[in-house]
Amino acid sequence: MSWGFERGRVYNRRADVHGRFGGQQQGGIITPSKHKLVIIITGEEGLEHGYADRQRPDGVFEYFGEGQVGNMAMQRGNAAVANHSANGASLLLFRKTPTGLRFEDEYVYETHHVEKAPDRLGNMRDAIVFELRPVTAVVEKVEEMAPVSPDLGDLRRRAFAAATATPGKSKSTASVFERSRDVRDYVVARAKGHCEGCTEPAPFLRSNGVPYLEPHHIRRLTDGGPDDPRFVIALCPNCHRRVHSGADGSQYNGRLLASMKAIEA
Repeated sequence: MSWGFERGRVYNRRADVHGRFGGQQQGGIITPSKHKLVIIITGEEGLEHGYADRQRPDGVFEYFGEGQVGNMAMQRGNAAVANHSANGASLLLFRKTPTGLRFEDEYVYETHHVEKAPDRLGNMRDAIVFELRPVTAVVEKVEEMAPVSPDLGDLRRRAFAAATATPGKSKSTASVFERSRDVRDYVVARAKGHCEGCTEPAPFLRSNGVPYLEPHHIRRLTDGGPDDPRFVIALCPNCHRRVHSGADGSQYNGRLLASMKAIEA
């Protein structure tokens, strides 16, 4: 569940989206000004305006940017999609149906390309096509990847390099996975086998001998994509579930944020 939305459930745009978060009433990209959130909407009716969103066999969803007439530009909503991870914003995809908006999943921007496509008037133009991967797929892939180095200093350097990479540049699929892995490797190594929340030892070892701890992005409600290591903490599964599902999850997250001042100066 992301931001209270359940995959496969249909929601009312006015009540469940704008009523909670605000944002643009029209268009397929919603960028609420008071929330770290970007909402994108797909649907068959987009074909009338030159949008041909599609699902690739490798799991990537190709989403056409906004702009009905003329060449699309990397500005406003399009820039919000491309830079959502760098800005600490979650990216949620909904599909328009006859009964409302069906929540598909939370995604992370990998890259984008430009291709020729007709606009609303039927004229060929340059269309921006975002290549988005489900956050769960990124997390699962990173879980399978072994640490790149046993040296804590090297891991810290790589993690901060991943967090400060220039946003908006095209990134390959491997780059997204590797950047996420660099942050994970460092925070888990920094924890030295103990949960940075409750301080208890990791519950078990991974098959590669590394203590099992889960990176939690304190500053964001998502668990996918690269982020600043100063706001990522290594938690045991119990503490991680407490943050996301516990009655005191928000308060506990606040205490974790305060503790990071000592963990990562």
